[in-house]
Amino acid sequence: MFKVLIVDDERIEREGLRAILKNGCPDLEIEEASNGKIAVERAAAFRPDLILMDIKMPGMNGLEAVERIAADDPDIRFIMVTAFDTFDYARQAIKLGVKDYLLKPSKAREIVETVDKARKQIEEERKSLERNEKQQAALKKAMPLVETDVVTQLLFDHVHEVHLEELLGLLDIRAANEMFVMSVLLPPGSESSYSAVKEKVRQAGSGWVGAMNGRRIPIIVFRENDRSFRSQAMSLARSLLTAAPSVGAGSGWFVGIGNPYASLGQIRQSYQESLLASMDPSMAVKYRFYEDLPAQGTASLSIGQAARQRERQLLDSIRLGQWDTVQENLMEVIGRYEREGANLVLTQQRMLELLWIASRTLNDLGVEAEAPTYTFQAQDFRQLRAETGHLLKRMKKAYAEHYNRLAPDTIHRIKQYIEEHSHEDISLEAIGRRVGLSPFYISKMFKEQLGVNYIDYLTECRIEKAKKLMADPEKSLKEITFEVGYHDPNYFSKVFKKLCELSPTEYRKTLLQGAKE
Repeated sequence: MFKVLIVDDERIEREGLRAILKNGCPDLEIEEASNGKIAVERAAAFRPDLILMDIKMPGMNGLEAVERIAADDPDIRFIMVTAFDTFDYARQAIKLGVKDYLLKPSKAREIVETVDKARKQIEEERKSLERNEKQQAALKKAMPLVETDVVTQLLFDHVHEVHLEELLGLLDIRAANEMFVMSVLLPPGSESSYSAVKEKVRQAGSGWVGAMNGRRIPIIVFRENDRSFRSQAMSLARSLLTAAPSVGAGSGWFVGIGNPYASLGQIRQSYQESLLASMDPSMAVKYRFYEDLPAQGTASLSIGQAARQRERQLLDSIRLGQWDTVQENLMEVIGRYEREGANLVLTQQRMLELLWIASRTLNDLGVEAEAPTYTFQAQDFRQLRAETGHLLKRMKKAYAEHYNRLAPDTIHRIKQYIEEHSHEDISLEAIGRRVGLSPFYISKMFKEQLGVNYIDYLTECRIEKAKKLMADPEKSLKEITFEVGYHDPNYFSKVFKKLCELSPTEYRKTLLQGAKE
């Protein structure tokens, strides 16, 4: 029931307005007040949707009453009622946010039309507010999905700039901030600690947590301007380690910390560094910075920038399944150490570290590979090459067997699921659970088999659905925006124009005009 409060010091005016409104709008619930003071009290008890307020009354006048009532309940709307000689008051009232005004005397039709107009505006405002609240609730619910997806896309794929812009906006992050990656390695059986790790990051308020991948949790951390990088990283690492049931030696928890970079475009490099920093989880201190990896003399296997760059290339080659490149990379490393006259024992130890990195990368992809171990100490570099090649072949075999086990229609099932649920806030993690694959592998498979990444395919599905809905002239573009899965009409318009080279309005105009012809 729509509630109206009539405020006027003249009884005949109040009764006249009530009779006119009851006749023109019989479903209204109407109460009266004879002065400003009583209006304030009645408004608090009656909670009207609309107040018809006379301006000139003894004691507290109408403008004063409006200010008092609006301060207590800003949702109440007002129509001021005034005579010609107080027209300036009416103008002042409108500046205060009053919906409209009526001049005394007014015709019954004008009174009903003015109230009905205000009523429709109020109802539309409420519907709009309700829609916004639902959108905010949906957005809040979608935030964890957005967060894990953007981490996956940034670390293992490519995010189109228009999508990245929306993600940064949704997650309230300024792209100018420096950022780095922390990689949390959990021991077997600790997968249930994922939520505890995520809560620690949420409390810190400066990071995005990626999907659980094997036993590793990637975290993109945004730099805080009021403290140093090392201070922030150590504080967060220690906080994350308190999520472990036991943090003592042998617990298996470890945090690798990559270097900070100035843009999201470089964040994959920091992730790879965080993996390298967590190579040896048996250390007494359960976190390590990549920049703290030991740099030794030439004869003791120096690890300079060029060597570290090769390590990062090694990770990318394994993810892409480029095993010939992996083989060449590792053999080149052995050859370089041999030419430099490096110690054979240390060289074998270094190669074991690189093979360990390769094994960890396979685990990230969901491939169960046996941990690489040299069964004997090589007697010369030729023997080291042969044994390294043998261990690499075992990894390649595990990789091939893993992919051969996948059902041939897996990509078709994933595509079908995205097409059917594109209007929802679906994520790579949710799709992964449905088909039994890691989010990282799904991302990789999309690029390899379809030539596009997951987010681009999802966008195409949404835009195609929007095009079909635009053929219905009864649907507004705002309705279509939400119906196809977007939360912001402006962002929808930007994506649509980028893909179709026409704005949604221009496309729809052309579409409907063609239908008429």
